[in-house]
Amino acid sequence: MARLAQTAGLTDVQQEILKTVREFVDKEIIPVATELEHRDEYPQQIVDGLKELGLFGLMIPEEYGGLGESLLTYALCVEEIARGWMSVSGIINTHFIVAYMLKQHGTQEQKDHFLPRMALGEVRGAFSMSEPALGSDVSAISSKAVKDGDEYVLNGQKMWLTNGGTSTLVAVLCRSDEGHPEGTAAHKSMTTFLVEKEPGFGEVRPGLTIPGKIDKMGYKGVDTTELIMDGLRIPANRVLGGVTGRGFYQMMDGVEVGRVNVAARGCGVAQRAFELGVSYAQQRHTFGKPIAQHQAIQFKLAEMATKVEAAHAMMVNAARKKDSGERNDLEAGMAKYLASEYCKEVVEDAFRIHGGYGFSKEYEIERLYREAPMLLIGEGTAEIQKMIIGRRLLEEYRLQG
Repeated sequence: MARLAQTAGLTDVQQEILKTVREFVDKEIIPVATELEHRDEYPQQIVDGLKELGLFGLMIPEEYGGLGESLLTYALCVEEIARGWMSVSGIINTHFIVAYMLKQHGTQEQKDHFLPRMALGEVRGAFSMSEPALGSDVSAISSKAVKDGDEYVLNGQKMWLTNGGTSTLVAVLCRSDEGHPEGTAAHKSMTTFLVEKEPGFGEVRPGLTIPGKIDKMGYKGVDTTELIMDGLRIPANRVLGGVTGRGFYQMMDGVEVGRVNVAARGCGVAQRAFELGVSYAQQRHTFGKPIAQHQAIQFKLAEMATKVEAAHAMMVNAARKKDSGERNDLEAGMAKYLASEYCKEVVEDAFRIHGGYGFSKEYEIERLYREAPMLLIGEGTAEIQKMIIGRRLLEEYRLQG
């Protein structure tokens, strides 16, 4: 099982972290994941275990109480967690994106205030960009922030907020025309606000309502919600970075590392699907022998394993590129696109190997079959990734003269 998706060049510390996470996944997540997912139950005990391991502070600098690890280490941990249950990796991811945005773009006061508690998992992050009337077209955001003295008044409705109920800090993207003349490009008049709230549903602070969980086909357990702002007042010192008009760039920076995360999730789910498929193929007998000895099944296993390897290699490359300080939107887009598409295909092949039993809720592959489609959409659809990849390729290969 451990032969696939190995990563060369890891330090002893990285290897020890991954060993610890894999053992936690095998012992604490895989045995209960399907039952909790079918009940759509939040995995509080698993989350508490991740807090004890320090994973909520994995990439937060040591000066703020975190482990100060790289994006690569984080992505490899996410891969392991998603192998156990993708919903748990979603709980970690949105928290990580907000912590990353604070680390990269926050004022010193904002870092000092939030990061130490985020490292402990006491403050749990979520970020909110999408709205009911838009998906990938971020420039069409209609939520509005208006300056009123030393505060901003926020109004609007946001959608697809992962950890909407359980989070206590939400990074919210709004339009903020204050200080930006008429005719300013939409992406230059957006601001990210750091909104603190109580966990739970209903009115979680004056002017802010989390209506309840959205019932989803898969990706259950983690709470996905709307967020409604109606006269929500936010102090000016909770503008991320202290300056308006930079929200689009801050969010895109967060989404860029988020795409590496989604690629890692795709790798983890695909690995688990392969493990289930290759195991079942050796147990199930037809025509007097295990189906693994039929050439058609061997071909399918060969294709699945190759896709797992390819996706893992691209994900690792994208993470290492970002860690080096270089621009990685091309690599992240390629990794996210390939890993999510291959994940869908590997899961479907494992489902086919299981035959009729794959359609039964008693078998784990049924859960994976419902989870994989979310990765085709999250952090940008395949079409958006292709646009990013195509534009960057034309930049790199532009004809001279």
